[in-house]
Amino acid sequence: MKISQTGLDLIKKFEGFSAKPYLCPAGVPTIGYGATYYTNGTRVTMSDPSISEEWAEQLLSNMAHIYEKGVESLVIPKITQNQFDALVSFAYNVGVTNFRKSTLLRLINKDPNNPEITTQFMKWVRGGGKVINGLIKRRQIESKLYFTP
Repeated sequence: MKISQTGLDLIKKFEGFSAKPYLCPAGVPTIGYGATYYTNGTRVTMSDPSISEEWAEQLLSNMAHIYEKGVESLVIPKITQNQFDALVSFAYNVGVTNFRKSTLLRLINKDPNNPEITTQFMKWVRGGGKVINGLIKRRQIESKLYFTP
């Protein structure tokens, strides 16, 4: 599967655009729409030059493919496009490794329609050890999208 424009727009909304490098709440140098590395594999540093929004969209598209593959390889049952989009957005934010280890994934693989999945999305609202209001809102929207037919 591939992430839809709905999924990409969700990522863009919550990551926001930054032409200049910044430290995300977890303290990782980030640029564009949450990119932590460039298409050549080089990690973003705080001394990197600014990028255009067009370049940021290319980085997002490139990174999205990595998270699409991660979600596709980890989720066993057949899921809908909305479920896939929500999970790619989630994995883009928390990382494939964290998604792989999550109770969220275990529940999805047992029953992708289990209502407890909403609660599991909401357990991922911390950045740098602190609850972040933006992550609360993001998880609510990811969960809502996940359960939208």
